Amino acid sequence: MTVVRSVAFTAFLAIAFIMPPSVLAATGPLKDSESASHGDEAATYRVVNTYKYPGFRLIQFNLAVLSHYSYMLISGKQCLVVDPGRDVATYVETAKKEGVKIKGVFLTHNHADFVAGHLELAKAVGCPIYASAASHDQFPHEALQEGAKIEVGEALVSILETPGHTPDGLCGLVAPRKHPDQPKLLLTGDVLFIGSVGRPDLLGGSVSAAALASQSYDTWTHKLSRLPDDVAIFPAHGAGSLCGAHLSDEPTSTLGAQKLSNPYFRHKTRGDYIAAVLDGLPEAPQYFKHNAALNKQGPELIDWQAPLPPELKPEAALTDPARYYVVDLRSPRQYAASHLPNSVNIGLRGRLETWVGIMVPWGVTPVLVGSKAELQEAVQRLPRIGYSARVITWEAWEKSGLPVAQSELIPPAELFARMQTPDSPVIVDVRLPNEWMGLRIGTVVNLPLNRLAELAAGKLDPTQPTVTVCNSAYRSSLAVGLLERLKFTRLGSLDGGSEAWIAAGLPVFGAEVKAAPVAPAVPQREVKLPERLSATELQRLLVDLPGTFDLVDLRPPAAFTDYHLPGAKNVDIADVLANPAHLTGVGPLILVDRDGSLAMMVAGILSQKTPRPLKVLYGGVEAYWAASAFPRPASGALPPPAAKPAPPPGAHPAAPTPPAAPKKKSAGC
Repeated sequence: MTVVRSVAFTAFLAIAFIMPPSVLAATGPLKDSESASHGDEAATYRVVNTYKYPGFRLIQFNLAVLSHYSYMLISGKQCLVVDPGRDVATYVETAKKEGVKIKGVFLTHNHADFVAGHLELAKAVGCPIYASAASHDQFPHEALQEGAKIEVGEALVSILETPGHTPDGLCGLVAPRKHPDQPKLLLTGDVLFIGSVGRPDLLGGSVSAAALASQSYDTWTHKLSRLPDDVAIFPAHGAGSLCGAHLSDEPTSTLGAQKLSNPYFRHKTRGDYIAAVLDGLPEAPQYFKHNAALNKQGPELIDWQAPLPPELKPEAALTDPARYYVVDLRSPRQYAASHLPNSVNIGLRGRLETWVGIMVPWGVTPVLVGSKAELQEAVQRLPRIGYSARVITWEAWEKSGLPVAQSELIPPAELFARMQTPDSPVIVDVRLPNEWMGLRIGTVVNLPLNRLAELAAGKLDPTQPTVTVCNSAYRSSLAVGLLERLKFTRLGSLDGGSEAWIAAGLPVFGAEVKAAPVAPAVPQREVKLPERLSATELQRLLVDLPGTFDLVDLRPPAAFTDYHLPGAKNVDIADVLANPAHLTGVGPLILVDRDGSLAMMVAGILSQKTPRPLKVLYGGVEAYWAASAFPRPASGALPPPAAKPAPPPGAHPAAPTPPAAPKKKSAGC
């Protein structure tokens, strides 16, 4: 069902204002972890919250560009730092502000996605390092095994060995020292995330991923799931981290909530759990294994006060991609206007660390281009992932008179118009497949950014006009540089990415327009809304057309177990909103809940993202039940109505007999 802009927009606003904040946070049309990390504050450690418990408190820090959570456990005049980043000034300054002494550093395991700050803190404050005995770390440390204790003032940290993400994983179970049998929180490292678990495939073959996934199953089934449900969990990563899949952006949860909502724990057998953990994992960045080795060995200390390294002199050799890997730190707009030939745009205002680690081969020292302020910040940030760099200012290159390159940054309306012409450009979507499948701007080629250089040579023609697309233009601008290094000559990227495309009201489900109309100055905006489906209509579908649609029940698991519609699948609301897999399918997606209210809100939001037909059971499960001739079973699936025999020829149809009203319980929310 399609409506004009005013009605659709009003309905969407109504949904947005009704949705709870926790659900609304997951519903932005394309707000991914990449574009969410483009602000100035994302590159610095920020306090998420301070959580207070009897006798102690926990400060949670977030470094958004790495989706990295670290912690300070404080009690009395002591504190323990947990999983710190390499640049440790924030922890030292916070300890001074809180008037406490850093008693030690606790590492849950040897991290792969960043270089930890254990040696930096040990040097700065003279504290011991606590690490797993199974890690066999090569730096001075106190080796921890199952049952070891760390006392921090009135807090007691009990060590649990929790392999799964890595063989040496540890968790810290924190309780008041006087009541060790009443734990309050669990520091889970990477073995357990909010809505996910640590991926087991980052060790480079030394231990099979399936073997570690099996250990993860045991860690959850036989250890963590047996702890009290009200224990709060605090992981080392949030949404956007490549140490797991589908992580939530919630900073904390409880073990009880994870038992109900974490999709991996719905798999009760070992084989199913292993398959679920291994399914759909993105490729691990090449720098991960090197960071893990650095953390195990003990990373060298950094002089954080050192000035910028000596600036390179402008010379033509810097444009040779076989000799140098040049990284332009400026914005996509500045890069498109003029840049050093064959340089790659990895903007400072974004996930600089991760993308340098993905794109720049380990052992290669990149050359950074930007202003002096940009260069200074980048040189401070790259040691977080074990990289150093050489530098040259853009001003120096510009004044040298040496060649510069340009590319197009194309506004959405202009690109849409070009896509309707006979000589339209090839559109290359550089997002991950799950992003691309969920929403696209037309008929496009999907070449994920991390494999673009590998795939483009065999699939694309360097002489054809090529436009790259992502969600925000950060990755697509980076892709322009990669293709330029492969001798592509007619390059552009979508200005503002798919977010700007949607904001302009342009179509997002394929280039079906066959004619070549002149694009209006302000394109008319059309937004899809879900259809309402009556209980009778759904009953007919269940009887006549089973298997032609997906039926998703949004109620809590307990209500679903009590009874549900035949063929329904129980899915958490947050997963339906955040997982692009629900946006695709051959037939319609039908959502049901208790009374139709939440389902209509969720469907209204999803309908802005996908051309897939969306339907909502009007009145929810209660309406289906009321319309059914069957009494509700004690538990399990409600059967579809049996087909009624046709009346004999000439007979008058009998008046319908109202169904017997079974004794009812709440259908759940």
